[in-house]
Amino acid sequence: MRLAATLSGAALIALLVAGVPGRAVASEAPALEPYQLVRCLQLLQDRIASGDQASLPLQRRLLEMTDERMRTADVDAFKDPKNFRALLIYAMSGGNPLTIEQVVSRLELEEADQKLAQGVIDYLRGKPKGTVEALAAVDPLTQISELGAFLALVKGSVSIAEQPEQAMKLFDQARLLSPGTLVEEAALRRSVALATRLEDGGRFLRNSTQYVRSYLRSPYASQFADAFVGGVVALHKSINLDTLAEITAMMDAEQERVVYLRIARRAAIDGLTELSTFAAARAVKSRDGAPGGADPRAQLYSGLSSVTSGTAADILGKLGGIDRDKLSKGDRALLDAVEAVASELTSAVPAAPASASKPLDIGDLPPAAIEITPPPADPMIPDAVEASAEAAPAQSAAPEVPAAAPASPPAEQPATVAAPRVVPLTAEQQPEPAEPEDPKITEARRTLESIDELLGGSPK
Repeated sequence: MRLAATLSGAALIALLVAGVPGRAVASEAPALEPYQLVRCLQLLQDRIASGDQASLPLQRRLLEMTDERMRTADVDAFKDPKNFRALLIYAMSGGNPLTIEQVVSRLELEEADQKLAQGVIDYLRGKPKGTVEALAAVDPLTQISELGAFLALVKGSVSIAEQPEQAMKLFDQARLLSPGTLVEEAALRRSVALATRLEDGGRFLRNSTQYVRSYLRSPYASQFADAFVGGVVALHKSINLDTLAEITAMMDAEQERVVYLRIARRAAIDGLTELSTFAAARAVKSRDGAPGGADPRAQLYSGLSSVTSGTAADILGKLGGIDRDKLSKGDRALLDAVEAVASELTSAVPAAPASASKPLDIGDLPPAAIEITPPPADPMIPDAVEASAEAAPAQSAAPEVPAAAPASPPAEQPATVAAPRVVPLTAEQQPEPAEPEDPKITEARRTLESIDELLGGSPK
């Protein structure tokens, strides 16, 4: 049904691809009904979600055309339910808020439609409370599937802070109503991040598997990568590493390697030795299981993970063999910080009698907290709404709106989606401080806790 409904849109896309100048095409826009342009926009965005990144510039042009058509359409045009629904869908697909407000202000709407429009406008204006109130009585499942999917995505996005479980249900509804679309991609990406907050390892793995199978080539997949890495680190006690390996095996070799490098880095800094060692080892293996070339980043993260189990001298020995020239600026800063900590500890602790020899264990130092850079704006979530969601503790990453400048490709990071915001370690997971405490040990701890400020970007 969706395919048949978008035939006119497909024809218009073909026209744009043929290279018709933007102004010439825009001049023909009034010949099309608003709903026809919006269907075309949806078709194009679905292609983008599936990995057709060549369509991103085309999307901007089509958004301009649609915006012009909405502003110049007669009031009578929106008496057709198809055009009114198209106006709302356009708004939630990255449309211009000013245009939506202008058009709605000229329409005489029934109460239900007025609340629907107001809820969408509040959403675009970054007023989540207004959105919640206006759309409270709206059941996405009672709307036509295209509009219902967007409404479920919007309601779920503004519910994350106060009702995360309800938000997850709404994301599931969005996926049910609009499979294989940008809406499903955004809802699935949000669900991965939200599962981490809900500490639901099973759902995290299921949704991650579904995303990797269908949307790994999406331009917003970098946000998924952020959420995935953060979720693996936060949920490491409740997820199976074999299942994790099955998910990453569906990625291409470079994507898999980068993901494992990022997991190793985060896990090492958080003192998760087993996870860091596992990820570092996977990062230097080729797909056939044969050892790959030694990656200096993997050496660094593997060495960092041994901070919790080896002697300071051993750590310095391992880190000294790393080729600094092959590390990014952020990782060189990390290497300097770790070497500084190890050096301080070496000079701080006197040699123990031979009868009581024991390796220096700095695992008692609390791991440095680490936060991931927020993902780029998602086309389906206004910046103000995303900011309000982030205000709540351990919020999940918000999805992107294609209308805005697209996020960078998934090589390594935003979303669509989250990198991922990591749930802080619980009190039970935090190691207890060593006793007694030497002043130099205190200084070493401070240095370790500041590592996250020196990290810079993720592995590149």
